[in-house]
Amino acid sequence: MRYGFTTGSCAAAAAKAAAYMLLTGKIKNCITIETPKGIPYTAEVTDIVRGESQVSCAVVKDGGDDPDVTSGSKICATVTADNRGDGEKELLQIDGGKGVGRVTRPGLDQPVGNAAINHVPRKMITREVQEVCRICDFHGTLHILISVPDGEALAERTFNPRLGIVGGISILGTTGIVEPMSSQALKETIRVELRQQRAEGQTIAAVSPGNYGLDFMRQTYGYDLDRSVKCSNFIGETIDMAAELGFCAMLLTGHIGKLIKVAGGIMNTHSHEGDCRMELLAAAGIRENVSLECLKKILDCVTTEEALAFIDAEGKKEDVMEDIMEKIDFYLKKRAAGRLQIECIVYSNAYGLLGMTAKAEELLRRLL
Repeated sequence: MRYGFTTGSCAAAAAKAAAYMLLTGKIKNCITIETPKGIPYTAEVTDIVRGESQVSCAVVKDGGDDPDVTSGSKICATVTADNRGDGEKELLQIDGGKGVGRVTRPGLDQPVGNAAINHVPRKMITREVQEVCRICDFHGTLHILISVPDGEALAERTFNPRLGIVGGISILGTTGIVEPMSSQALKETIRVELRQQRAEGQTIAAVSPGNYGLDFMRQTYGYDLDRSVKCSNFIGETIDMAAELGFCAMLLTGHIGKLIKVAGGIMNTHSHEGDCRMELLAAAGIRENVSLECLKKILDCVTTEEALAFIDAEGKKEDVMEDIMEKIDFYLKKRAAGRLQIECIVYSNAYGLLGMTAKAEELLRRLL
């Protein structure tokens, strides 16, 4: 299946092209950037408008073989030059314009009031435009405005209104690419990876829903990422596959935002299947005597990281996580049904390790 590219990659490509045309005076009909994944992205540049101190252009979002609501939309960048600066290094100012949402609630990637351009796309835009500035020996200020002409209408078909992002879509992406996520194709990929590991003699399957979990394993435990399988949202089916292929054990590691759902017996963690993250955290809070005021705050939270901060402020984080880990352990073992040993490690960005099931550390030692 064919890769696509994120709105973040499109924004970085458009910004780089606009900066290049502004600082060189030359037309640029295509542009290449390096994605965080290490895969180059060459984009066609459209809708070019050139002025003396400002250039705007667009890149059309290509979702590959897994298009989403933003596929086919124009991601635009307007770059304006201001020669004021310290004379030694360029200054880049990034903001969102029409069709890019604004953050109105805490707990998201960007602070309240900022354009919903996440930190990785901001780094990508900065890196690519800085490259142009170095080539052109430019040391002034560039104002970079990212816009999406149909972004406000598109946002109504996303979770942005619920998350407190108003006025448009978010500019997203951690790897810069959109990996094909056709359910059947993805499940087949998981099966193939597990089968390969089993054929190589491995008896313990190390599994994580996504990149965050894989990074956590590497940074905290020095675990070899090449031996881990990314199961996306298909936790239950991955357990079934591991059992069918003859693994004796499976270690699941992941962020609380995904794995909290397992505490409710949800084995497909995609938001389209259901989202009860705050309700499950609140239920654990009730069992651990968290105050009513805190419970109300939890239910109003957008992210699990935000909710954990409220729980931690009451001194209940360890108690609540112990309760949650018991539930996760119960439902994982219920799905495994004795076919293999299954253990779990849960973490958060802010707090690191949050909890692990009874024999997770033992499995981890065997993996290392």
